[in-house]
Formats: sequence, structure tokens, C-alpha cells
Amino acid sequence: MEHISVPGSGGVVGMGFVCYTGFMLIVDYYALKAVGESAEAFFEYEDIWEVSRMLQVNEWKGFNRVVGHQQIITHLQNAIASDTVSNAYIFGGEDGSGKKMLATLYAMALECREKDRPCMMCSSCKKASDGNHPDIIYVKHEKPNTISVDDVRRQLVDDVAIRPYESRYKIYIIEDAEKMTTQAQNAILKTIEEPPEYVVILLLTTNPEALLPTIQSRCVTLNLRPVRDRQVKEFLMSNLHVPDYKADILTSFAQGNVGKAIEAARSPEFEEMTEKAIQILKSYGNRNVGEVLDVVRMMSDDKQNINEYLEFFSMWFRDVLMFKATREVDSLIFKDEINAIRSRASVSSYEGLEKILEAIEKAEQRLRANVNFDLVMELLFLTIREN
Repeated sequence: MEHISVPGSGGVVGMGFVCYTGFMLIVDYYALKAVGESAEAFFEYEDIWEVSRMLQVNEWKGFNRVVGHQQIITHLQNAIASDTVSNAYIFGGEDGSGKKMLATLYAMALECREKDRPCMMCSSCKKASDGNHPDIIYVKHEKPNTISVDDVRRQLVDDVAIRPYESRYKIYIIEDAEKMTTQAQNAILKTIEEPPEYVVILLLTTNPEALLPTIQSRCVTLNLRPVRDRQVKEFLMSNLHVPDYKADILTSFAQGNVGKAIEAARSPEFEEMTEKAIQILKSYGNRNVGEVLDVVRMMSDDKQNINEYLEFFSMWFRDVLMFKATREVDSLIFKDEINAIRSRASVSSYEGLEKILEAIEKAEQRLRANVNFDLVMELLFLTIREN
């Protein structure tokens, strides 16, 4: 469930997830990857207006192309229709969850004067699509990991006194808002507390709790949560034409993150990594200690993808545990590897499989804590071998 938090409401309202259909997501991933917030975040585009331009080319009609997440969209549309637009919003969610896409839709809808907003046809929408709308401002920052007080003052605080050039609203969008220093947050706090009536500030963040409590309490907070596996799989199969077996793997790997699922589906490297991980797991029972250390060295050369490998290992052994308990194939992620899964289930006890899954989780925690990579992986593989 997603949540909307409205200042003064005394609580939160449960919401759905945003998922896009039709041509909206069938844009060449490789053409978009270069402008992403991060390599992992398909939905998190740096040049949001380039995205709008491409979507317009594909006859996208704004909110009409959005499936799910309808309560949040209704909330935003009602705010426009009833003239109760807040001066500040927080869009919270992990990379790839759709924060920037949803913020773009809202910004364009606020500036659009047609009935169906954003219409993508009026002069306002066309300017936004071309990236030259004078009343939609993205706050940039020179340092990659910090938004300084100077960045905020120069582009927002000192600019809000100037009225919109041609629209009703002047919209400021701050991406990676969790990177704002305390001084930067304090600098915009006064604007959020006493904003000009035409100012709307959209804060996009992977961690809303990183923002000052005084900022959080004065913003409408929209927290994007994972989409259901069924929706992710249906989207991958119907829109990206991913086969059923691969869609199961991608869906489990993505854990409800549509952007992550799309990136993996478009990546040849991901498919190669999947095959490598499966081969390691299938042949592992026959390896001696020396061969285990060879596998560790091989993975050390590919350690930038270790989180993905560990997720595959976890998915695999959950399949083994599931098959051991139910003997059902249909519920498995790696259905095509049923022979290897059946073989592993026959030699591992329930207790042993639980130890393996716990060891994978511990390995993830230790790597996040910067424990020596080779040591962590050796302990993990020896635990797998012993159980």
C-alpha cells in the first residue's frame, strides 16, 4: 500500500501504485538510460522534458495512460479541480518507482489550461515537452551528493518573489531532496511556511525521513510503494513481450519496482548474469573447498553486481524450500530448472535451507557494513556447501 499524508489530516490514506501502459514505457531503454537519475532507475529521468517529448510523440494523453495509483492521481486532480493545490509536496519512493514521472504529470497538469490535463497539445504542454517552460524550474546542484544552501537560494529562495511569466503557478522541482544540507532545508523552510500563492514546490526523495520534521509537517506526502507482482508480470508480458518464464524471474527480482523490472528486461547483461548465477547454483553441490574459493574469486571480479547475485541465490533457495514443502512446480520462479531444484531439495533439510537463506541475508548485511568481500562470500558458500 502507498500512503498520502496531508498536513493537519491527523493520519494517512492508503493508496495504490503507479504503473504505465501502452507506448508510455515502450521507449527505447538505451536512449533513456543516459539521462537517468541513476543507472538503476528507469523512471527517474534527469531530463524530464525529453521524456515528455517522447511520450507526446507516442500519443500519450497524460493521466489517461496511468493504470493503478488511481487514488493518488484522483487526489491531485481533485486538488486542481477544487482549487486546493498545496504549496508543497513530497514524492517519496525508491529509485525507479516513478516519482519523477508522477511529478512531471502533476507539473504539466497544473500549467495546462485545457479540460483534460495535461492535454499535450496546448502551448503550455508543448513548451514543457520542449523543455523550455519558463514557470517549471528544476533545482540543479553542482556537487553530485550534496544540494547546498547556495544552490537552493540562487535557484529557488531568491527567485520566488518573481511572479510566473505566463502561467498561474511557478513550480520548483527538487530531485534527490534527501541530499539537501540542513542549511539548504532551513533556507526553503520559510518559503514553504509562507509561500506566495503561485508557488508549488515538489520534493522528490528516496528517503522522506531525511527531510526536517518541520518540512515534512508542512507538505502533502505521497509515498510510492511496490506494485503487486501480478501487475508487474502482466505489464512485462503484455507491453514488453517478455516470455512467461523470464517474467517470473524479473518480477521476483524487481520486488515490486517496475522501473527495475524494465531495466533488467532490457539488459543483455542481466540475462548473462542470470545464467551465470544458475550455473553456479546447479553445480555447487559437486564442488570441493578449492573450487568454492575459485567461485569466490570469480565473483570478486564481478562484485559490482553482488547484490543481484545474492538476490538470485535467495530466489533459488526459496524455490528449493517451496518445492520441498509442497512438491508443486507451478509456484516456482525457476520452473525450467525443476530437475536441479528437485535434486537440491532431496539432499537439504528444512533446517539447512533456512540456514542458507539466513546466511544470504547476513552476507547482504555484512557487505553493506563493508566487511571484507572475499571473507563474506567464503562464509556464505561454505554454509551453502555444508547444508
